[in-house]
Amino acid sequence: MHSLSRRWVPLVTAAAMALAGFLLYRTLSRYSFDQIVASVGAVPLFRLALAGACAAASYLCLTGFDYLALRYVGRPLSYPKAALASFTSLSLGHNIGLAFLSSGAVRYRFYSRWGLTVTQVAKLILFCGVTVGLGMTALGGSALLLRPELAQKITGLNLLVVLALGWACFAAVASYLVVAAFVRRPLKIRNLSFETPPLHLAIAQVLVGSANFAFVAACLYQAIAAVADVAYIGVASVYVIANTTALISHVPGGLGVIESVVMYLLPQADLIGSLIVFRVVYFLIPLALGSLSFALSEIALRGRKLSMPHKGGISS
Repeated sequence: MHSLSRRWVPLVTAAAMALAGFLLYRTLSRYSFDQIVASVGAVPLFRLALAGACAAASYLCLTGFDYLALRYVGRPLSYPKAALASFTSLSLGHNIGLAFLSSGAVRYRFYSRWGLTVTQVAKLILFCGVTVGLGMTALGGSALLLRPELAQKITGLNLLVVLALGWACFAAVASYLVVAAFVRRPLKIRNLSFETPPLHLAIAQVLVGSANFAFVAACLYQAIAAVADVAYIGVASVYVIANTTALISHVPGGLGVIESVVMYLLPQADLIGSLIVFRVVYFLIPLALGSLSFALSEIALRGRKLSMPHKGGISS
């Protein structure tokens, strides 16, 4: 089994790196070079800098997902290790699609070499997935209740339905915290057993998950605000709808889905340039950096494996 693993892991690694490169090419090839340059150039430098800062803050929050999850599974690692695994896996997973599987495979590649079992990695991935859901639910509920008339206009729903959905979002988050506080019986899925996290970790999930999506929406807002007079809450509402659609469709990076939803819900402005900027800042730059960090980590791992027999020979 071990020799088989040594044969297929390099193939999977090479395939993942090739796919990341292909996705980077395919996304950029949808636009001409002049179009990309003109779109980025139309965004004021301070808006571009703020969009980049918001994207960086979002990925910083995402590293917190893994840092908390490692404590949940009882295998706390140093923050640099959690940050490396988180950023590399999610920068690739956001673009590849089916993030639960794609980022999960990269996470397993990192965490298995640091001593985590398959079960522990599965629990870690589930914990991070729940954190994503909590963050989106909290942001969606806030957007619905803070600007119900705008949400009504965007969704076409009755005002009472919008308010009910907003309160339902907060009720769902509150219910999770109550379960974390009082329920200690594990949830069993086939042969796996998932325990509810302690209350302090559950609260941290809500906070870091909400902050993550707030920063992503802020990144999109900075790009759109360069060409349209829009409010942050309005952009956040649209982003929740677009991101939910992208998650359901499992399209790589929400490719075309986010653009279509945003342009449909905000038809009063020419937003293609802003959306290109958002995609470059939030998806493509992290994809390039994540591919590089993945390649370097594989080279470093390969070097350590090659040096181990040599060291053993000297000591004997």
